[in-house]
Amino acid sequence: MIYSTDVEKMTCVAKGAYHGPAPIPEEGKWVQAKEIKDISGLTHGIGWCAPQQGTCKLTLNVKDGIIQEALVETIGCSGMTHSAAMASEILIGKTLLEALNTDLVCDAINTAMRELFLQIVYGRTQTAFSEGGLPIGGGLEDLGKGLRSQIGTMYATKLKGPRYLEMAEGYVTRVALDKDDQIIGYEFVHLGKMMAAIKKGVDANEALKKASGTYGRFSEEAGAVRFIDPREE
Repeated sequence: MIYSTDVEKMTCVAKGAYHGPAPIPEEGKWVQAKEIKDISGLTHGIGWCAPQQGTCKLTLNVKDGIIQEALVETIGCSGMTHSAAMASEILIGKTLLEALNTDLVCDAINTAMRELFLQIVYGRTQTAFSEGGLPIGGGLEDLGKGLRSQIGTMYATKLKGPRYLEMAEGYVTRVALDKDDQIIGYEFVHLGKMMAAIKKGVDANEALKKASGTYGRFSEEAGAVRFIDPREE
């Protein structure tokens, strides 16, 4: 350590009481975090690239400062999917500090890492008051059956109106319109469930039927006058 001459000449004054950092909530405990290994928690967050052409939702499950589980979901940019593949390999096993200072390939993923780092080290995680936190695998719960991200995709023009393309329930196949041509319901296919059934040997057409459902007033009895394919009509 190198000190300036002015500091060398100073009289030494004793420091008063030291109480350490303020405790933060972590998995049902109050922790005075002094090192990276003192940090635990599961949380979610989003990041975006500089031109804001895509976004990443990142979920991390951290135990004793080490990233044990990572869920990387991206939307809006084709290159981000490949970046997410690489980031999934890069993140696991790293400390929070290592991950923060590692190039995660895509700026949206890097930004998500930054935002999650702030949440986690300040004790603002989803598991702050959950004793023991979530087990490794808790990050998959957001995906539900079929392990598929929940995506909302809608398209609309002033001339032709809205088109529902994908909802939380799944891929929209038909939209129900009433007598005023307003949307009153839709038919969907849960692609995750359909693919799971096909992998088990179920015929593709049968799997499609079993994974299909409707939402809203999707029937003539309920007021639907006609049904359209939102991608073709």
